Amino acid sequence: MAIPNDIRVPLFYMEFDNSNANKGIATQQHKILAFGQMTTGTATALEQYRITNDDQAKALFGADSMLAAMVLKLRQSNNYTELWAMPVAEPTGGAAATATLTVTGSAAQAGTLALMVAGQRVHVGVSQGDAAAAVATSIASAINAVATMPVSASANAGTVTLTAKWKGLTGNDIDVRLNYYDTDQTPAGLAVVCNTLSGGAGTIDPTVVIGAMGDEWFNHLVCPYNDQAFLDGLRIELNDRWGPLRMMEAICYTAYRGNHAATGTWGGNRNDHLITCMGTNLAPNPTWEWAAAYAAQGAYHLAIDPARPLQTLPLVGIVPPAKRDRWDMVERNLLLWDGVATYNVDAGNQVLIEREISTYQTNAFGSPDPSYLDITTPATLGYFRFVHKAHFTQKYPRHKLADDSVLENLEPGQPVITPKIARVDMLDLFLQLQQKGLVENFEQYAAELEVFRDSSNANRLNVVCSPDLINGLRVMAHQVQFYL
Repeated sequence: MAIPNDIRVPLFYMEFDNSNANKGIATQQHKILAFGQMTTGTATALEQYRITNDDQAKALFGADSMLAAMVLKLRQSNNYTELWAMPVAEPTGGAAATATLTVTGSAAQAGTLALMVAGQRVHVGVSQGDAAAAVATSIASAINAVATMPVSASANAGTVTLTAKWKGLTGNDIDVRLNYYDTDQTPAGLAVVCNTLSGGAGTIDPTVVIGAMGDEWFNHLVCPYNDQAFLDGLRIELNDRWGPLRMMEAICYTAYRGNHAATGTWGGNRNDHLITCMGTNLAPNPTWEWAAAYAAQGAYHLAIDPARPLQTLPLVGIVPPAKRDRWDMVERNLLLWDGVATYNVDAGNQVLIEREISTYQTNAFGSPDPSYLDITTPATLGYFRFVHKAHFTQKYPRHKLADDSVLENLEPGQPVITPKIARVDMLDLFLQLQQKGLVENFEQYAAELEVFRDSSNANRLNVVCSPDLINGLRVMAHQVQFYL
């Protein structure tokens, strides 16, 4: 109570205490941070910008930038979760990835060349009699006319040269292809050979990105960089945020492009419970767009229910690999043992999350450890901690700590907490979490819950608890024993 005992001035005084005002468990508001390279625009590198519409991202970072593409993919399926974006300068001393398209022959009939660059459709009109050089010039013009294209194009004697608009390894993940859809056909008389982008060099220093993040709590990080050095640095920051002192846990979403062998090898080199990587295979969209689409669904749905699986949710705006390149169930299952999240493709050509696993696979001794297999586990644990922190800091911000024995002689209204009071509150919170389908086995939790004053520090209350997190339905194994 804030009304002093020695006041003598009449007459009436009333104070208000909001410590009991909130009913139920706290609701957590989630925030996303996407970081990536910019091209043109008004933004300043390593500054954070709150994004509320697509045009804002294009103006800040450049419509043709990596970061703008990430924002657009995020907002296609999730324009609700608070989104912040932070531009990163291209690596110094790096090189931009390049590729060539070679056109030969001449068009025997009019038609359309159906190109796809970085998952974006580019239609190039061809007139009957057009020679290779003219077609190459038309291709370059059509590509350069797309404002959101991450490459520039130039033509010379039937060869189109594509150059990524920023330096770095990431440019090697820009896909170029012809005739993705079955209905696409190259006009008779022409032949076009598309080479993949390569030669991109240079990586981003993780300490620069981490330093610019500051102490702002972002629940979801969208990371376009999948090189081991960057993720090693980011892991240190994520683990520190996860720890008991900062309590600002976040899940990082990234993606890896490559064939099955390369993807499995990449996964075998990682072991991070707060990083999840979607293996894209040889898909048209670049990895940063996959990471953004993946994070969009994770941020939206884990905020609603951190324990509910993300399987079957679509990666909106993502084009799957060609049918001949898609991984079968056996291959995808192997990747799930390599720490790589997987997707499948439905009959409507939609890319759907299959299982959202982390890269965590073994414990400190190298033994298999499935404790953090699915990212729903750290998401649920993070919410469990958030609920308890919100409750106790709201209800007992300036309380005194005493043994349970004082309760018999304590006058009403005294701001005193005891182990027994804390235990009752914790049991009540568990029941509320159980009602929301986040934990189970209350009796076991109650039997194992220990709340006690520290033997060396009378001002410290210790708690040891063992919540049984609810599980997701991942596999239903059904054996049918029939009679004839």
